[in-house]
Amino acid sequence: MAASLQGQGGTAVAGRGMAKEAWSKQRWTMLALIAPAVGVLLVWMIVPLAMTIYYAFHRYNVLYPERFGFAGFRNFSLLLNDPMFWGAMGKTLILVGASLVVTVVLGIILALVLEKDFPGRSIARLMALAPFFVMPVVAALVWKNMLMHPVYGLLSWILGTLGLPVVDWFQNWPMTAIVIIIAWQWTPFAMLVFLTSLQSMPEEQKEAAWLDGANPIQMFFKIILPHLSRAITAVVMIESIFFLSIFAEIFTTTGGGPGQATTTLSYIIYTRAFLEWNVGSASAGGLFAVILANIVAIFLIRLVARNMQNPEKFG
Repeated sequence: MAASLQGQGGTAVAGRGMAKEAWSKQRWTMLALIAPAVGVLLVWMIVPLAMTIYYAFHRYNVLYPERFGFAGFRNFSLLLNDPMFWGAMGKTLILVGASLVVTVVLGIILALVLEKDFPGRSIARLMALAPFFVMPVVAALVWKNMLMHPVYGLLSWILGTLGLPVVDWFQNWPMTAIVIIIAWQWTPFAMLVFLTSLQSMPEEQKEAAWLDGANPIQMFFKIILPHLSRAITAVVMIESIFFLSIFAEIFTTTGGGPGQATTTLSYIIYTRAFLEWNVGSASAGGLFAVILANIVAIFLIRLVARNMQNPEKFG
């Protein structure tokens, strides 16, 4: 009996050893397979970042290459003491915050509407997703020349038909116009994520709430919104990172103006690099942009992790 038990124990230990060895080989095989892709990705990211860090600590203007030299923290000091830089930081945060609010709210509304069964729902979903696949420059040109133009734009024609004063959007409301363009592009993305989340919601939960006498408002705030909390967090995280680098819409429509009304952090980096040809200052601004994006990303990733670890808190 004892010998039999010892034999079984030895077999179990040997089996575990073989399984561990097999897993070790499988892990090394997986690492070997993904190593080339990871290596290319690291080179793709690290080389530009290393060059940005290098030039940020050097005095380098393309117009005066002979003045190239180590500048220490001078580029950062000049940038931090520039009122235009802090104004651009504030406008960047305003742009990101306003765009997030509009895209999330409209995305939830569209998702709730398109979740319902009605004739032509598939076509409506396709049309709602279409703006997300339009290139930013094309979208900006369409809004600038066909919709928001103060003379022959569609919105001006509608306002004139109603007897209302025509609005020169990019002159009088430039930041609002930029937010509208960004929201038009990114609301479909938010809608798609929220629609997917709504379709994963158990029907029994909705039916139980209706049987308990919940009205539509209670249903939304007590059942639907908690269920969408994770999707909202994911949308905010992804969109925030992209919104921090918005450039094409501003460059195509307002050029950072009028004055500095739409000069964001990404646009001021462009100004330093391609209008003033000051590569050192532009690189310092690029590092500030990287730091800001990482701060936002770390905060949102922690929020997502907390959401995942405490699902009962979020419904």
